[in-house]
Amino acid sequence: MNNKTLNARENYARADVFLSENLEGFTRSAVKKLFENGLVVICGKQAKPSQQITAGDIVNVNLPDAVEYSAKPEDIPVDIVYEDEDIAVVNKPQGMTVHMGNGNVDGTLVNALLYKLDKLSGINGVIRPGIVHRIDKDTSGLLVVAKNDAAHLSLSKQIEEKTCKRTYLALLEGNLKQDYGTVTTYIGRDPADRVKMAVVSPEKGKIAITDFKVLKRYRENFTLCRFDLHTGRTHQIRVHARHLAHPIVGDPVYGVKKQKFKLGGQLLHAWRLELVHPKLGEKLTFEAPLPDYFSNVLNKLNEI
Repeated sequence: MNNKTLNARENYARADVFLSENLEGFTRSAVKKLFENGLVVICGKQAKPSQQITAGDIVNVNLPDAVEYSAKPEDIPVDIVYEDEDIAVVNKPQGMTVHMGNGNVDGTLVNALLYKLDKLSGINGVIRPGIVHRIDKDTSGLLVVAKNDAAHLSLSKQIEEKTCKRTYLALLEGNLKQDYGTVTTYIGRDPADRVKMAVVSPEKGKIAITDFKVLKRYRENFTLCRFDLHTGRTHQIRVHARHLAHPIVGDPVYGVKKQKFKLGGQLLHAWRLELVHPKLGEKLTFEAPLPDYFSNVLNKLNEI
């Protein structure tokens, strides 16, 4: 452990906000873990994240020692659509897990990136180096990767402040009657199945907001829809599609039991990504075409 001492120069309503603004290289989620592990001490007493800070308070933080990456580089094909010294944008294929966990120790996007890229940010530790946001294993499409900690912090802030925009395309079961709209719910663990997520009460979940817009309707009773994320909860679009009573085609968890097409997962694709370059300040927009298996299904359908 490395001890770091901070002297508060002004009042703060919350200790976690103080650390987020004054502890260089730490995101809010990383600060949260410091409190959870009892590593923050204010004026000699173990602190809580909601504790008030008064000007002149001494805040001691025991920072965990840096650890070598535990994920190993692997020569796995991966489509890097953009790269510079700060970021990389990747078009992830369906079936690839983003990082280690739940029995996935190799073959992940992180393994591929460690081989392909010269460096990755270390903020998310040994399992998720460079990973700022993620998409599900069986969802395809774009995600941005940070190659250094400064870029990681900038991108995390953009996601938190909703200036980094993520747009998805999905084929839904049935004919979604509304042309467009916004789904606002709370999402948390499904009380009947802890592996799944579900729409729950505010006390048991986190707010989740998704815009949707119908792009095409098909005579075979399917709807091609665009989804824009305002928040990034686990399985958010998949849960919201089911909440609309029109689950995503091919979804093995939230979809219908009898599927018309033989698919390896849900027809959900992270199509567009908009962000501001963390160093240059320029707005960047990326788009990834639908994968062949998705396009092939659409080509079999007849538009209304």
